[in-house]
Formats: sequence, C-alpha cells, structure tokens
Amino acid sequence: MASVPLSVDRPRPEWFATFLADRGSRKPSAHTLAAYCRDFDGIAEFIVGGAEVASLRLADITLDSLRTAFAVFAESHAPASIRRCWSTWNTVCTFLYTAELIAANPMPMIGRPRTGKTLAKSLPPNAIEALIGALAAEEPSTRRSDWIERDRVIILTALLAGLRREELVGANIGDIRPTDTGAIIQVRGKGNKDRRVPIEAPLIEALQQYLSSRAIRLPRPAGRRSAPGAQFASWPATAPLFVGADGERITRGTLQYRVLRAFRRAGIDAERARGALVHGLRHTFATELANAEVSVYMLMRLLGHESMATSQRYITAAGTETREAAARNPLYQIVKPPVDVEY
Repeated sequence: MASVPLSVDRPRPEWFATFLADRGSRKPSAHTLAAYCRDFDGIAEFIVGGAEVASLRLADITLDSLRTAFAVFAESHAPASIRRCWSTWNTVCTFLYTAELIAANPMPMIGRPRTGKTLAKSLPPNAIEALIGALAAEEPSTRRSDWIERDRVIILTALLAGLRREELVGANIGDIRPTDTGAIIQVRGKGNKDRRVPIEAPLIEALQQYLSSRAIRLPRPAGRRSAPGAQFASWPATAPLFVGADGERITRGTLQYRVLRAFRRAGIDAERARGALVHGLRHTFATELANAEVSVYMLMRLLGHESMATSQRYITAAGTETREAAARNPLYQIVKPPVDVEY
C-alpha cells in the first residue's frame, strides 16, 4: 500500500484532533506533534485498508485490528520505530479509554521489540583530541557556509556543557549568564524543564570569539553594532545564540551537518555510534563526568534527566571502560596464573 505523505494538517478523525489538543496542553514541541501524527498514520492506514485515515472509527480500534496492523508495520520498520509507534498508540488508547471512548486499551496485549540494554558510547580521548585539533587547525574558507568560530563553539558547547541538539538550536544569547566564577547556561530542556549548567573560561572565551566573528560577518543595524570582543550583554537577550550564514537561528539540519563535517575532517567519523552526532558529544560529556566520579544525582541535574536510572547508565559505562582499560595492562601478559597445589 502506498504511503501518504505526512502532514500535520492532513484530515484525521475528530477524536484524534481532541487527543492532540489534550497533548498540546503539555506544550510538546512541533517535532513531537509531528511524530504523533506520523505514528498514528502508520497504523491507521493499515486498519482502514486504503481509505482516508479520517474514516477510522473508534469501533475499528480492536485488539485484532491493531495486532494485524502492527504485524504488517513491523515488516518494513526497525525495532526502534516499532517501539516508538507502539508508545504513541498506547498513549492514544490510554487517552481514549480514560475519556470513556473505548471499552479498554488493547495495546498491552500487543507485543513490541525489547529495548536492548546497550551502554552509551562516548568518544575516546584520542578522537576528542583529533576533533579539537582539526577545528583549531582549520584555515579560513571563502565559502560563506563555512564558519570556523561558530562550528568550534557548537562542538565545545555540546562537549563541555552536554546540551542536546534541540537545546543548542533553541539557545539564546541571554541564556549565557556571567557569574563571579565564570558563567552558566540557562538551558530549556525536554518538557520545558529548565536547568543551569556551569561553564568555565575556555568555553566562555570560545563563545566570545564566535560572537566577535559574528559581529564582523553579520553587521547589525546602526545603534546595535558590537565591537569585536564585546560581552554578551551588548546583544539582545532574545537573539539566537547559534545562527546560520543568513543570520537566522541555525536549523537542526545545518547543526548536524556542521558537526558531521567536523567529524569527517578530523578523521574520526568511524568512532561515533551510528546516527550519533551532537548526541555522541553529549554522551562523551556524561561519561567523562562519570569517570571523574561525579555523583549520579549531580549527573542527573547537569544532563536534565527525569530519571536517575537514565543517568546511572553513564556510571555503568564509565565503570566498564575503566575495567577494559585496566585489562589492557601489559603486565598481565607477564604474570602467570597460579599452579593448583593439592594439600
């Protein structure tokens, strides 16, 4: 069956619009709302059998119809996509059941792929050194899209402050707040939950260098000019921190591409987990703190995790890396195992 292009405005059942309105009260991102629509369409299209998804009735939502639809959906989708789609439909059916629109939520009776217990993968020290070294050695380019100071500070902010991709995109200049001992970044995280991440002199200086280059590259209107080296206060607090070549807030795609380009230039693209760009830098931030024996509670606060169990994964990963490093000690090749002695 041909897939219908995704559109948040595509006609859907009225009760699904009510569900989206209910979720909207929680202030989800536009990306999250689009994901709800995509996952809904992915299953609804199989249930209605080629008709418009707007024709899906509440009476059509049964254990058998959902089980069949998910079985077909699973044939062409990865386990992670199936789990996400299952979660969306579980949320939808829970809403419908709570609103007394269906007799029960059938989703718990529908199987889904298990989540693998994989540890977060951080970049090894030699890869980080190569990445920073490549950024420092990069020569000025005549291409307008190349911007050394900006790309360098994007990577440093992800690496030294642990920001997510969406947090980097959404950051404003006013979120950088100088303190007596350095500065903090006021981060708007998942679920609109704010956190404060302290930053030190190297990152502050990189941010200032970037803003100085920005004032030269993108001159501001008269009365709002910033001389090279100007402090954060000389910029409008609501101005986007990271911008593209056009001076507008940087897009998610541009941000990811600039990080990917830096990985490739440093020759460390093979060191990252598949699909992990900004998130790979965030993993490295977390694992390095865990290696430094930062408490799981403090790690939770710095990363903006809702669950301490999520932060604990980095503690576990750090312990595994430490053990693997110790096991490579060449002295183990010299020491012979003890000989059993009978008494």
